[in-house]
Amino acid sequence: MKKHVSILIISVFTACNFLSCKHEVPQPAANNPANPNDTTGNGNAVDTALCFERDILPIFISNCAKSGCHDAATREEGYEFTSYATITSKKFKPGDLNDTELWEKINEDDADDIMPPLPNASLTTEQKMLIRNWILRGAPNTANCATNCDSSKYKFATDIQPMINTYCKGCHNNITPSGGYSYDSYAGILVPIQNGRFLGAIRHQTGFAAMPRGGNKLSDCQIKKIENWIANGTPND
Repeated sequence: MKKHVSILIISVFTACNFLSCKHEVPQPAANNPANPNDTTGNGNAVDTALCFERDILPIFISNCAKSGCHDAATREEGYEFTSYATITSKKFKPGDLNDTELWEKINEDDADDIMPPLPNASLTTEQKMLIRNWILRGAPNTANCATNCDSSKYKFATDIQPMINTYCKGCHNNITPSGGYSYDSYAGILVPIQNGRFLGAIRHQTGFAAMPRGGNKLSDCQIKKIENWIANGTPND
């Protein structure tokens, strides 16, 4: 009899515990076509870790979309690298490096076939890895990405030089010093800053060639960061 009572008590206790504990069923995150990596559930967040508009497009604009190569006017061999639509329009397969022509070209061993072509400098390892990861993620067309930009931080090594390397150095280097300017060194960067050409260009002021050429204007925060660095005496810090 005691055995049956014990079993009954255990059963009632178990049932009470089960009823008092509610298990929420996980809901799948909303699918955001503009950002396949969005797992927030709101369908609007943007992956800030790797963004086409911010991280990938400037590489192509600065290094490939030049006059005589892959700009809108020249379109060498039918390739134009000025926008998401044109970059992905020919021999491009999201998620597949081996079936994407531009990936093969920037990694060519043959000096006659590599892109950018000689005498231009090859893309850096960091730039190639960004493009590689973007393609493998399915080449999402992410834009208006959130970014941690603080205009009060403007050290040359950590804030100014990386921007110049991304947006300017593809055209302004020792091998192809567009306009006579090379940004391969700190001293070279100072030349257009001291004569006023640099700020006029990035501000898109009348009478100046808008820079980055063929690309989007730098954000207000990025421009303010450069302005603050210049106002502080352009320290090489």
